[in-house]
Amino acid sequence: MTRLDPRSRRALGRTLTKLASASVAESLDHAACQPSSASDTTRIGFTGAPGAGKSTLVSRLAKRRLTACRDQGGIAILGIDPTSPLSGGAILGDRIRMDNIVNEPELYIRSLSSRSANDGLADNVADLLDALDGHGFCEVLLETVGVGQAEHAVRHAVDSLVMVLQPNAGDAVQAMKAGILELADIYVINKADLPGARKTASEVRGIVQRHRDARTWLPPVIEVTQDGEAGLAELDAAISQHLAWLSERRDPTETRRLRRRYHVQSLIVRRVAELLEEQPRFLDEPTLRDTYRKALQTLAGDEAATDPEARQDTW
Repeated sequence: MTRLDPRSRRALGRTLTKLASASVAESLDHAACQPSSASDTTRIGFTGAPGAGKSTLVSRLAKRRLTACRDQGGIAILGIDPTSPLSGGAILGDRIRMDNIVNEPELYIRSLSSRSANDGLADNVADLLDALDGHGFCEVLLETVGVGQAEHAVRHAVDSLVMVLQPNAGDAVQAMKAGILELADIYVINKADLPGARKTASEVRGIVQRHRDARTWLPPVIEVTQDGEAGLAELDAAISQHLAWLSERRDPTETRRLRRRYHVQSLIVRRVAELLEEQPRFLDEPTLRDTYRKALQTLAGDEAATDPEARQDTW
């Protein structure tokens, strides 16, 4: 059975569906069942404000990069859409905007909602990324919700981070000046055939140059038009160049440590939310300190961290 034949796709889909709604205990059980060997999968993140054209850009880039990845495991795209705080629903429009590549045999696309996460990702995104890594994809392209400063979290989840801007993105440029968006490895001025693209690109280049450190990577600023291929080819090459630069300078142990830190932090946040939902009496303690102490005491003896053999195995 090949990695992306129909049976394999269905099996992966079932795993991702379980993980997307898994409790912390279920996430820990799944992780315990997985091999501990390091993955060779490359993760590329795409972030930016809603309406910047991230989904369309990702679909175009995936089709181009698939040429090199086709015989090395293919490409997976994980698109995250915002969840309504009122209804809890999500449109999952990423898949719709990638309709032109859905029939590529070595490409896997999955959209999911951010649910209760507030960091531009999704509740269980670390579990989902680990599952895709374990499936043996050559690359995973992660598209975030696009909520601004809170997307610092994606920095530790991916190898290369692409910031997608659009012409006349004044607010985004001002944010960069304030140091909020200086996390990207590559900047893309998308829809560069619209008025104001060159001015925006020039402003971003100026900010990048002012913060340049000779010892670090200099993020390129690339203009990509809606129909032209030149900018897309430049973006493709820039990502490959950054990954090669990383491979010569990055400490794999430190990378694993940072990803584990994000994963553990997200598990703790999720588990606290679960406990407050399951045991709202915590909130009736006379003082805030008492509530906090009771929550910590409950976490210390938490059943979610107990031996999975004590629970029914669902994986």
